[in-house]
Amino acid sequence: MLYHSTNNPAHRVELKEAILRSLPPDNGLYMPDTLPVLGDDFWKNHRELSFQEIGFEVANAFFGEDVPEDALREIVNGTVAFDAPLVTLAPGDHILELFHGPTLAFKDFGARFMARLMAWLTRDEDRELTVLVATSGDTGGAVASAFLNVPGTRVIILYPKGKVSGLQEKQLTALGGNIKALEIDGSFDDCQALVKSAFLDQELSETLNLTSANSINLARLVPQSFYYIHSARQLPENVAPVFVVPSGNFGNLTAGLLAARLGLPVDHFIAATNRNDVVPAYLLSGEYAPRPSVTTISNAMDVGSPSNFVRMQSLFKNSWADMRGKISGMAFSDEETRAAIREVKSVHGYVIDPHGAVAWLAARKWRASHPGSATISLETAHPSKFLDVIDAELGQDAIEIPERLAVLADREKVAISFPNDPAKFHDWLRSL
Repeated sequence: MLYHSTNNPAHRVELKEAILRSLPPDNGLYMPDTLPVLGDDFWKNHRELSFQEIGFEVANAFFGEDVPEDALREIVNGTVAFDAPLVTLAPGDHILELFHGPTLAFKDFGARFMARLMAWLTRDEDRELTVLVATSGDTGGAVASAFLNVPGTRVIILYPKGKVSGLQEKQLTALGGNIKALEIDGSFDDCQALVKSAFLDQELSETLNLTSANSINLARLVPQSFYYIHSARQLPENVAPVFVVPSGNFGNLTAGLLAARLGLPVDHFIAATNRNDVVPAYLLSGEYAPRPSVTTISNAMDVGSPSNFVRMQSLFKNSWADMRGKISGMAFSDEETRAAIREVKSVHGYVIDPHGAVAWLAARKWRASHPGSATISLETAHPSKFLDVIDAELGQDAIEIPERLAVLADREKVAISFPNDPAKFHDWLRSL
């Protein structure tokens, strides 16, 4: 299969370049020339398949022309080594737990798949691969875990100073090995812009053999579509869910749209955001107006210029009306999010993280005007990653910290403080 740039459909490349180069030279994003559809045989039998078998069929639909079946099965089986269970709080009110992986965040699915696919694509090469990633919280930890001490790779993580939680920061800065962390004096959008600037410097990109681990990389999105199919089949047959997606860079929602294009029956999508409501505002007005992000307690969603919006536009052929017909946008304040954390615990006995709480608020609002809907709210990270918020709302000891996160608490933070300056960043990269 060939992959084209969202900015220029005539610019088309093969899988290896699309994944390893990550970003087209025209600053678009790569999309498959043809969006695959899973056949009737799959949809007749998908409820009986294992999570791994679903993952293979989806991955094969996208990558099977380029990756042999045995290699693709190995990649998927190594990725889907943990479950994504659906928890029912009340009739029609479901939570999809995506935090059962090694770094307790949904991004483990994409990062583990991407690391394995890149290893296969570079299996015959002896050049070191430089993985460059910007994070607003969970991406960096998932990528660091997936690539830690992988031969032939080095990972450089950019994160905004003072804008990730303490334990999230330790996941980025305390692993050592082939992982370097840069603490940028700026926002996530600034970190993302620095990463893109490095890729757009062709000489620098080629010299360092740069690749991205952000959701600008298509290899991150395809495996995230696995759990949309896996979760929907946990509902009664013939019930099409409303997926409620806490959204920042909009990779997760784009993955859901890909699942729908594969043939998954989906009633509707809701893009749930905090005060960084650029996409919900667009869905209301038709005007897309990126702006500087603001800091909230749901920090992974603090994005003012979401990269994957261009992929969403591509999927809807730039039709605002068509996108609005399939996706609704809702935004909530920190105060509403804190109240939701308290209410979910009080009413349902369930501890939800700030991002999942934003999704739950949107799901409740949707069901109020659409009685009988079955909403699936994506709980994208374990609440223990946001102890300051959880402790403030529910009291200390409301949630136990899983050991794989707790062991990082006393490790030394090792990060390089860095200005938001593309020229200095490029010089630093050249010095490596």
